[in-house]
Amino acid sequence: MRLGQPRAGFGAHTPPAIFPPMFGLFGLGLAWRRAELVFNLPQGIADLILGAVTVLFLFAFVSYAAKVVRRPGVVVEDLRVLPGRAGIAAMILSVYLLAAVLVPMAPGVAHVLYWAGLALHVVLVVLMARLLLTGPAEQRAITPVFHLHFVGFIVSPLAGVPLGYVTFSTVILYASIVIAGLIWAFSLRQFLRQDVPPPLRPLLAIHLAPACLLGTVAGLLGLWNITAVLFFVASGLLILMVAKARYLTAAGFSPMWGAFTFPLAAYAGVALLVASSGHFEIFRVIGGVMLVVATMIVPVIAVKVFQAWAKGGLALKTNAARA
Repeated sequence: MRLGQPRAGFGAHTPPAIFPPMFGLFGLGLAWRRAELVFNLPQGIADLILGAVTVLFLFAFVSYAAKVVRRPGVVVEDLRVLPGRAGIAAMILSVYLLAAVLVPMAPGVAHVLYWAGLALHVVLVVLMARLLLTGPAEQRAITPVFHLHFVGFIVSPLAGVPLGYVTFSTVILYASIVIAGLIWAFSLRQFLRQDVPPPLRPLLAIHLAPACLLGTVAGLLGLWNITAVLFFVASGLLILMVAKARYLTAAGFSPMWGAFTFPLAAYAGVALLVASSGHFEIFRVIGGVMLVVATMIVPVIAVKVFQAWAKGGLALKTNAARA
């Protein structure tokens, strides 16, 4: 710190980029919760993961909230850059997952978090719509991060269905299928016309997440035919990701790798959901293998991102706004 420079307050430069890997860790913990039922594992593994992630998320959420309280304009500034857009969306979607975590043990709190997540998400969509309408043309380009903003409502039924909001969750499912389809179509058209710069290529992995989450919600609602179609789509996207792994990671490790975490966890989750329903034994194998893969990859990426945050370099690397 330079002489005469005021000391930054708590959270003043909190980077939104810390939230995508937290979103992935929440998804991993929920996948382990489902695996305990599928494989008759000792209870406690999922709770240990989810408990640790909850504490970390609450600390990070309070840190970012402190930044917003100091200067509310930082939200719009963070939304002007891709890491900020992805991070703020992941933060809000993690509220839904925290609600899902608490459904079995504290349904009252889960209800509150569910509606709080929806309220924050609506505000995010309004802010994004305003930025897209008033910002420069380059900020209006469709990116995979659009899934987090406009299809991200599909995360809410993970808590909403067990809380009893079945009709509302069904509406969200069908609306999200349409929106995800449009984003996939426009993104493919855009990709065929222009290559993605290497530093932004990890964001392409986000395209996998909607297929997995849509399939999961369809399964929770008992719409197994839809789940089957979406799992097929998700599997195709995953195979393409694996085949193009060197392309996706050509720029080397960066905070953008947080985009790999939640799609992997979501794929394991949808496979294990189908396995828990007794539909085809092969899903036990697929779900188990993917859970192991996600468990080996997601925490490693998360730790690297959190280390960059702790050392103070993450905010600069991701152009995070300062309060």
